[in-house]
Amino acid sequence: MKPVCLVIGAGAGIGGTVGKRFASEGYHAALCRRSDGEGLKSLVSAIEADGNEASGYLLNAAKENTIEERIQHVESEIGPIEVVIFNLGAQVGDRPLEDTSYKVFELGWRMATFALFRTASTVCPLMESRGKGTLIVTSSTAAVRGNAGQHSHAAAMGGRRMLCQSLNAQYAPKGIHISHVIIDGAVDAPDTLGKMLGPEKFQKLREKKGMENDGLMLPSKIADTYLHLHKQHRSVWTHEIDLRSFTDLAWWNH
Repeated sequence: MKPVCLVIGAGAGIGGTVGKRFASEGYHAALCRRSDGEGLKSLVSAIEADGNEASGYLLNAAKENTIEERIQHVESEIGPIEVVIFNLGAQVGDRPLEDTSYKVFELGWRMATFALFRTASTVCPLMESRGKGTLIVTSSTAAVRGNAGQHSHAAAMGGRRMLCQSLNAQYAPKGIHISHVIIDGAVDAPDTLGKMLGPEKFQKLREKKGMENDGLMLPSKIADTYLHLHKQHRSVWTHEIDLRSFTDLAWWNH
């Protein structure tokens, strides 16, 4: 029975690429995403075509008990979850305060903070019983800097960051590595940046800043970093790290 890498938020960018990378290292990649069942099937098929193992599940993380039931199913039907990649986005768009409804504000919190709490509440006790485990949480610049129009997103991501710190305080001494990863820049990902900009603008940006220019973060290189975080010796665990292209200013410089 192979150990499992559970990816919550396995889109075509970071999440799916990380799942594929862990599968290449001998893990069963259990991939969860909210929509695009055909894309999910294609991702699973690509992993299996490489001789590795994967399964795919559509998951609405905002609904009650969906995360908890999926974790329980994976544990009972596939194998022990050794790694969780929590990669859910929570961007609801730039909105001034007067256009940010209670419902919109709460949705950001439900996806970014409460869904992580539900994941940790279910999987951390299982990891604790085995004496090991890794929870890697994808985050964003909004976790450390609130910009105009990001009332929901910044509050939610700030909560995500603090939750990672409190989880570390409880579980790191028990052998569970929790790492908060700040994605401080644009990622060459069609399912996030590509959708925000549209196909034409996205391609122009890739040609100007990305590709051989390395000005956009590559999901495959982010995946290498996530794998490294999981493999770190516990005497040198990284609990928080921020990633950006060499061409970008760090969040604290602008």
